[in-house]
Amino acid sequence: MLQHSVLRICQFLLLALCIFASEDFDWTKNEMGSFQYGTFPSGFSWGAGSSAYQTEGAWDKDGKGKSIWDVFSHKRGKIHLNDTGDCSCEGYHKIKDDIALMKDMKLNHYLFSISWPRILPSGIKNDYINDKGIEHYDNLINMLLENRITPIVTLYHWDLPQIKSKKFLEEKYGGWQNASMVNFFNDFANLCFERFGNRVKYWITFNNPWSVAVEGYETGEHAPGLKMRGTGAYNAAHNIIKAHAKVWHTYNAQWRNKQKGMVGISLSADWGEPVDITNQRDIEAAERYVQFYFGWFATPLFHGDYPQIMKDYIGRKSAQQGLSSSRLPTFSPHEKSYVRGTCDFLGISHFTTSYITLKNFPSNHANSYFTDHDLAELVDPQWPDPGSEWLYSVPLGFRRLLSFVKTQYGDPVIYVTGNGVSEKMMCTELCDDWRMQYLRDYINEMLKAVKDGVNVKGYTAWSLLDKFEWDEGYSERFGLHYVDFGSKNKPRYPKASVQYYKRIISSNGFPNQREIESWKRKALETCTSSNQLLAADPLISHMEMVTEIVIPTVCTLCILLSAVFLMFLLRTRI
Repeated sequence: MLQHSVLRICQFLLLALCIFASEDFDWTKNEMGSFQYGTFPSGFSWGAGSSAYQTEGAWDKDGKGKSIWDVFSHKRGKIHLNDTGDCSCEGYHKIKDDIALMKDMKLNHYLFSISWPRILPSGIKNDYINDKGIEHYDNLINMLLENRITPIVTLYHWDLPQIKSKKFLEEKYGGWQNASMVNFFNDFANLCFERFGNRVKYWITFNNPWSVAVEGYETGEHAPGLKMRGTGAYNAAHNIIKAHAKVWHTYNAQWRNKQKGMVGISLSADWGEPVDITNQRDIEAAERYVQFYFGWFATPLFHGDYPQIMKDYIGRKSAQQGLSSSRLPTFSPHEKSYVRGTCDFLGISHFTTSYITLKNFPSNHANSYFTDHDLAELVDPQWPDPGSEWLYSVPLGFRRLLSFVKTQYGDPVIYVTGNGVSEKMMCTELCDDWRMQYLRDYINEMLKAVKDGVNVKGYTAWSLLDKFEWDEGYSERFGLHYVDFGSKNKPRYPKASVQYYKRIISSNGFPNQREIESWKRKALETCTSSNQLLAADPLISHMEMVTEIVIPTVCTLCILLSAVFLMFLLRTRI
């Protein structure tokens, strides 16, 4: 007990020194810069990611319980084209195939999530543990390690168990609105540490809690679909932060000495750039954007409380709306101490950047997270936007974000837990030159940040496979591998970006201009030759694919459908 107390005191002293030594972020320093050649430090870890609900399928197999996403996606009108994750990529049945893809790419790590209701069908540890679910993740972890791929495990990627004792968990407990979830989640995490912790050394408690809180409890776009504007997101986030801290303390007290692992969190963090870096109001608006988005979760975990700017703005708006207290919950002195310093590493998931400027919302405006911070987001119409309507390619924001984290939070150990780009296409497109360009530019900005002294230890491309994209269904594709969702067996087809990313991994960065200029050309040549072979005899080529991990092809699905349609027309005429 004494040793544990001394360790905690040392951690707090170290944290205090880091806070004291941290610098102010310079919002006026915007270094566009040219492409930087060079490599990452030895031991830098390269990987790809996924999540359980988006890829596993098998939603009701082998004793798995329902999640809030199983229920939400089955409600008509909630998901694009009423898609569900019922089958998705069938990753539950295709572990060997998917690890073969990872091995071919020479990945150092694979980031995946454990489905809470797959191992605890009711969500409650004392009710029932599903051995089939445990066995599934045992097999996945063991096969990864056999292939020298490090597992990085997310405990919560949005699939909260729905049912307990014939009542809806959301209706009985209010999901993350209820502080009872802190203990339920801790029990689930503790079970995972007990069963898998002898092999898993990197744990992520929550992936993108911003989306859980805002899109689940503020806008209702995501499960559980509640619209508790102005309060729901803040209450959910408050309980998520406390749940993370409790899990960290549980691991620290019970498992760290035996298992020698690390516990962190993965925060999604879009960057906000001032419209005019010489305008103080724009600078202040951009800082509010980052603090309301990223600092909302990071600042309590590193400094013990919400960002002061959040407390000021939400408190003032609440008072103007006639409320007796702020809509932003408060941490007690004990809770501040309890949540502070509970990150062994910080996961950052980053995809895009917006321009930010001041926009005053009147005090009589309806309560809303989005009106609390008095700002507007803008985009440059010249920014590339191949897929998701919110995702523009703005590489410079990545370096800026990483620099901000270093200066604000005492230079933490960082793992990039998600970075990638989507496309929206009816046809397959394996020659994804825009994705190669995105990876090139964003990873290079990360390299610049590392050269600046930011402590980034690893990078996770998002994602290994095309998959279920939440409320967008299957209309958006983030995968390095194309998945034929129309086929029962869900075959995977590597895109050109697989070859490109493999070369970045093998070179550990960008060694020289001559070498990297050839990477994209060679990857596209592979696509072109594959397309020519397929176009010569598409039907035979398709039938001769005897494995489900197939050679690169371009527009396989479209060409096959066209061939079938032509055959139908010919038969009709005959």
